[in-house]
Amino acid sequence: MNDTTTDGFGTDGVGPEGVETGRFGTDRFDTGRFEAHRNRLASLAYRMLGSASDAEDAVQDAFLQWQAADRRRFRVPEAWLTKVVTNLCLDRLRSAHVRRERAVGGWVPEPLLDGDPMLGPADTVEQRESVSLAVLTLMERLTPLERAVYILREAFSYSHAEIADLLDISVSAGQQHLHRARRRLTTARRGHEADPAAARRVVEEFLAAAASGRTERLVALLTDDVTAISDGAGLARKLLHYATPERVAALVRAGFRPTPAKHRLAGGVPAVHYALVNRAPALLFVVGDKVIGAALFDLAGGRISTVRGIAAPHRVARLAEAWRRGEPDAPLTVLWPSSPTRGRPAPPS
Repeated sequence: MNDTTTDGFGTDGVGPEGVETGRFGTDRFDTGRFEAHRNRLASLAYRMLGSASDAEDAVQDAFLQWQAADRRRFRVPEAWLTKVVTNLCLDRLRSAHVRRERAVGGWVPEPLLDGDPMLGPADTVEQRESVSLAVLTLMERLTPLERAVYILREAFSYSHAEIADLLDISVSAGQQHLHRARRRLTTARRGHEADPAAARRVVEEFLAAAASGRTERLVALLTDDVTAISDGAGLARKLLHYATPERVAALVRAGFRPTPAKHRLAGGVPAVHYALVNRAPALLFVVGDKVIGAALFDLAGGRISTVRGIAAPHRVARLAEAWRRGEPDAPLTVLWPSSPTRGRPAPPS
């Protein structure tokens, strides 16, 4: 691609005019300028990869390239860095290892607590939807290029011309990729958002019914086509899938029932907190100050359409760290206080 003198896009993001002097002060790697873009780059990489740890790796690799580059020639650092991070993510998505890893059915997006800078821009419905677990999961059906075009356009509002420069494709090709991506993501894109207070009430009713064993009430809170997905606390090789209100309600009740094995896995008595995770309602199961699992909810028409149970330690690590740094509200309830005969239960798995 040819150098661009107006917007900074191109293979090296430079232009023949307006070259910087190279006086970076005492910071010979110009770290300050890179750090000004770090959160934005991380939020782009997270949307591309669905993994906070992989996103951090991509941003770090971009920093290494930044250090090695001739930064005096950058007219628009943001353009150059966006291109580098996007290409690093595309390379990872195209790798045989990642395709195998995700094809076996054990992959689920890594959840992020509300307020995490990696969630990125949240000014529009489209930006908020782009980090929902439903959209991140369905984006696995897209080609890497479709995913990149969709994210750059919907989450970061790049023009079609800018996207074409970033991805080295034509404007018309980018438009076609976007059209296909939108069509494939239709089922996950709500187009509207549930009232936060109403969503919280539904989730609190779900918790009360699950904890008290009111199966009929649980069923009533679920949509007819409800699904449940669990990572089995990381103990299962593949994700566990369940369907129908009756079966999902039975699963939830079983998950809330205390057993010695769950007590050992949890390491204590879980307090249950309400939180927003990936911009959606969630219940966090916390022992001491450690998040040991999360139940995340999609709602439709005032009822729960999807329940996701995520408790594998590597999947909740970043969320747990953010929780420790915060000031959480009081728990909604404490499940099953310890008893010498019943043991201490873990969260649903």
